[in-house]
Amino acid sequence: MSATTTHHESTTPDASRAERAGAPLTLDGLLDLDCDALQKLYEGARVPRLTDVRGDLRGRMLAWPALKPPVSRAIRAFAGSRVFPWRGKSFSPKSEDRGEGMNRVVRDRIRLYRFETFVDRSRAGDFDCVQLDYDLPENPFFIRPIKDEIREIAPKLYLGQAYLRLKEKTHLVLYFGLAG
Repeated sequence: MSATTTHHESTTPDASRAERAGAPLTLDGLLDLDCDALQKLYEGARVPRLTDVRGDLRGRMLAWPALKPPVSRAIRAFAGSRVFPWRGKSFSPKSEDRGEGMNRVVRDRIRLYRFETFVDRSRAGDFDCVQLDYDLPENPFFIRPIKDEIREIAPKLYLGQAYLRLKEKTHLVLYFGLAG
């Protein structure tokens, strides 16, 4: 855990760095960024403390690397609308190094697919992130191979990546944002 602590301390919150890079510091503003811009923003973000990621965070699905512009624009517009079913994620830290959460859907009335949280190495590069692990016995088989991760781009604004493990390979399938 000392490597995580050292890494965390070396990546203190730096909203001014994100602002200088032209990064939108709102959840809806992230919808304007393409996958390359989101990746750069993700790499420059910081690792939040698990105890700071708590409660019901509003969510937006932002971009899908495998989809081409006509389809991705349509899905992005739908994902930014009020009728999109996914509303966000709820987090409950249990200790300094472990927590859990659930996804919220359909006007925040339904909570599905529990995940456990912990800090570990990102799949996107040589840095840490908060991992969201869905490989839990109560989740259906099609949810268990999903591995999300988040980093903080501004106070209470998180950028996430969702990965899917298929046939022994892990694939980045989408970017999402969360705001507290």
